Amino acid sequence: MFKCSPFDFLSRLVIALCGVLLCGAVAVFSQSPPEEQLPAGAAKEKAEAACLGCHEARIIVQQRLDKTAWTKEVDKMTKWGAEVDPKDRDALIDYLSTNFGPDQPAYEAPRTEAGSTKKSKSKH
Repeated sequence: MFKCSPFDFLSRLVIALCGVLLCGAVAVFSQSPPEEQLPAGAAKEKAEAACLGCHEARIIVQQRLDKTAWTKEVDKMTKWGAEVDPKDRDALIDYLSTNFGPDQPAYEAPRTEAGSTKKSKSKH
């Protein structure tokens, strides 16, 4: 019969614990923030079709541009390949400038529990 020495048992236990800790760390740190969604509106579907094929909604929802800036942005993206039907262009710009204009509250990025590490301040 095979006998394990105390050293073999402890080394296997340490390896097993390291594996469990590693799996836990990977699970915690691999969490990504919740995916951003575009708000409801008349041109939401048009914005999703034109914009989300190339980048995440977060690129849009963090912007605070006025109508002139959104017009330039839509025209630039159209030149870069975004598929915006000319008859939908104005509605798309209105949707973006209404929902993501300078009068909207500042964007606050969603955070996961692992990503929200606030350093405590200690008084010395």
